[in-house]
Amino acid sequence: MFDRQHSSARDRGFTLIELLIVVAIIGIIAAILIPNLIDSLQKAKQKRTLADMRIVGTAWFSWYTDQQSAIGTGAGQTWQWGGGDLQDYPHADLLTLLRPSDTMFYIQTVPERDAWGNPFSFQVSAALLAGSTNSASNVMAIASPGKDGVLEAGAYTIGPFLATDYEQDMIWADGYLVRFPGGVNAGASP
Repeated sequence: MFDRQHSSARDRGFTLIELLIVVAIIGIIAAILIPNLIDSLQKAKQKRTLADMRIVGTAWFSWYTDQQSAIGTGAGQTWQWGGGDLQDYPHADLLTLLRPSDTMFYIQTVPERDAWGNPFSFQVSAALLAGSTNSASNVMAIASPGKDGVLEAGAYTIGPFLATDYEQDMIWADGYLVRFPGGVNAGASP
């Protein structure tokens, strides 16, 4: 009754050509999607790092406002990291400062590392450490070295940089982002 020699077309398997075409299509789709996925992951790390810097900075600024007075931020064109009278401020000291007790705190926890796993750098002016109430000389800053993990020394141009340059340092100081990712034309010469 049933003749195995005359099987219908639906009982056949795929031919080698059909399999190669499917594999080629999957390869083309993967080649298009993987770079976009990697870029999206880097953008997410960049955004998380900026969010952490803003949150810690806001808590630090709130502490300063409560303890002394509002910091006066100067309008300038460059920012010098590690220059002048800025000194490193240890993460543990900042955590103790912003979370002095279980009943009174400015922030639940202070992230020690950015989204790439590099340590944040915290700095304050010597005047602030000495208890100065001169808000013009009091500075507090947070920096992330970006994807490359190297915090550049020297002066930075204040303002945005190309958002896809994940190796750029990001800096928050005195209530504002000083170096941050910007739009497509950020960092371009006028």
